[in-house]
Amino acid sequence: MLKLKDIHAYYGQAHILADVSLEVNAGEVVVLLGRNGAGKSTTMKSIIGLVKPAKGEVTFQGARIEQMAPYKIARLGLGYVPEERRIFTELTVLENLEVGRQAPRAGVPTWDWDKIARLFPNLGEMPQRPGGRMSGGEQQMLTIARTLMGNPACILLDEPSEGVAPVIVDQMAAAILELKSQGVAILLSEQNLHFAAEVADRAYIIEKGRIRFSGTMAELEADAEAQQQYLAV
Repeated sequence: MLKLKDIHAYYGQAHILADVSLEVNAGEVVVLLGRNGAGKSTTMKSIIGLVKPAKGEVTFQGARIEQMAPYKIARLGLGYVPEERRIFTELTVLENLEVGRQAPRAGVPTWDWDKIARLFPNLGEMPQRPGGRMSGGEQQMLTIARTLMGNPACILLDEPSEGVAPVIVDQMAAAILELKSQGVAILLSEQNLHFAAEVADRAYIIEKGRIRFSGTMAELEADAEAQQQYLAV
């Protein structure tokens, strides 16, 4: 479904990503773990086109996308949920969702308000609430819901558990597992190993812009040395 091969990325002269390779299969949840500044968000932005890789390949459903504009990548069915959320604070929940609406897409779930309300009951209770009058966790749900309105085959989730209440984190985990059950592939960037272990099938660890570990979640949970070296604060 999604494959990165030998990606290099820069901010100015700073070499941020070096030889980053990973892949996500259809209906799979894959987590990219790492400390702050390790390169997780830059990897996500390199996939969706906000950072143009200087070298390497990004392939989505068989098509090369590394030099495409972000809006063209989104139209192919690749969704992106940024860490900063970027909801429209003056618009209501329903209006925010309309911003993300795309036409139905063959072979993937089609999303509407009723399905969103079932996935995120909190949002279902506040269709007319402005985005600026929601908690951080509710805003995070809204950002994911807006992305789902594009009927994506794969979603990039950047730090969804960051800065939200534990009860919301639990709801996020349930939502991710529900999306997986419907066949949506997910690449998740996280620092929270416990959260990742609840939802992910496989894991990559990135440190200083390089992939240092690749394996199943069971293999990572059994590898105390990798956890201590690359994830311990």
